[in-house]
Amino acid sequence: MNTTLQSYFSKYTEAAPLAVFRIFFGIMMFISIVRFWGNGWIDKLYIQPKFFFSFYGFEFIKPLGQYTYIIFFICALAAIGVALGFKYRFSIILFFLSFTYIELMDKTTYLNHYYFISLLSFLMIFLPAGTYFSMDARVKKISFQKIPVWTIDSIKVLLSIVYFYAGLAKLNSDWLLKAMPLKIWLPSKYDIPFLGDLLQEEWVHYMFSYTGLIYDLSIPFLLFYKRTRLMAFVLVVIFHTLTRVLFPIGMFPYIMTISVLIFFEPKIHHKILELISRLFKIAKDKFDTGKVLRLEKKKALVGVVGFFLFVQLLLPFRYLLYPGELFWTEEGYRFSWRVMLMEKAGYASFKIVDGETGRRFLVDNTDFLSAFQEKQMATQPDFILEYAHFLKKHFESQGHQNVEVYVDSYVALNGRLSSQYIDPTVDLGKQKESFKHKSWIIPFKDEIKGL
Repeated sequence: MNTTLQSYFSKYTEAAPLAVFRIFFGIMMFISIVRFWGNGWIDKLYIQPKFFFSFYGFEFIKPLGQYTYIIFFICALAAIGVALGFKYRFSIILFFLSFTYIELMDKTTYLNHYYFISLLSFLMIFLPAGTYFSMDARVKKISFQKIPVWTIDSIKVLLSIVYFYAGLAKLNSDWLLKAMPLKIWLPSKYDIPFLGDLLQEEWVHYMFSYTGLIYDLSIPFLLFYKRTRLMAFVLVVIFHTLTRVLFPIGMFPYIMTISVLIFFEPKIHHKILELISRLFKIAKDKFDTGKVLRLEKKKALVGVVGFFLFVQLLLPFRYLLYPGELFWTEEGYRFSWRVMLMEKAGYASFKIVDGETGRRFLVDNTDFLSAFQEKQMATQPDFILEYAHFLKKHFESQGHQNVEVYVDSYVALNGRLSSQYIDPTVDLGKQKESFKHKSWIIPFKDEIKGL
């Protein structure tokens, strides 16, 4: 076993796939930031709101008012640096820090693909993506055409985890037996040309459910196997094009489509680099030195990357530590590649009570939250708790005494009838946030079988 591992970690391959990945990753990230800025979302999501929901343990990370634009500007510059391979290590670290800061500023905007980009950029810190076909290689006049094979395989493994775990998450009774939540979402796309009428049919909802499951579970294996790789890439293009048409998920379909190119042989990437060379009049032959990169602190790098990937394998299963239905409590739901598995709708009405006199009044959530924030808050227990703590502090600062906070909340999950969500007799102002189970969530009145 040790001999096999030693043999694997001693193998080298062409650096072209990693260079192409770096270039496309940087370009896609730059476009994403420009798109976000151009649509006015920085102002709408991070400047206009009066209150921001924090990730547990990262409460100190908040938007910086008008200075928030600087963070996005830095992130965009770093993305350009990554694409060009200009001071690559500095650029990718700066991108990881700035992008992750943006992601952590408000939990309301959490998306799986934001999390994926943070993970990917962190992984790229430890990979020699700037040693070939880069400004660094050109300036230093040292280009390494061969790099350790594990540096490319680590990205393949991360991509495979994302796909495969998304497939495992679909192995549940709502998805397989009820075609939920697609049965709710697809009919609303009636205005899509050619597909609109079909999307009203129940059999189409089940077809989409099962093909999505099969796709996610099989695509990593099809990409790894040379004979099925081209077919797999065609499936990737079709799948992500369709998801882009049907659902407003931003740049994610393009990012995933471009990312899976790394599974192809180096000769494909050399052709891509040759095309880039012709377009920008770059002398590619100056990078093709045949030199082999011997990594310093190889064991440490392998250890860090190996531990990172091991954590990604385990983290999605942390929900097993909690009682109750995952889709209902959402304890362990985030950061687990559970993509588009549920439709939750609800409302939460907060009541402020003087614990001694019994005087009470209802809170108008629109005084503190945007419509988007209120919608997210109403169906997620940790949001409800954080908002209750905010209300307690706010009204105490206004001179109210003995403040207690109660919520009357109802939630509907995947087409079920709405039912009470949070125990209305519990003073949320006294409940502390932690990784422990939130016992004040009213148990789910149904059962969703599966992983």
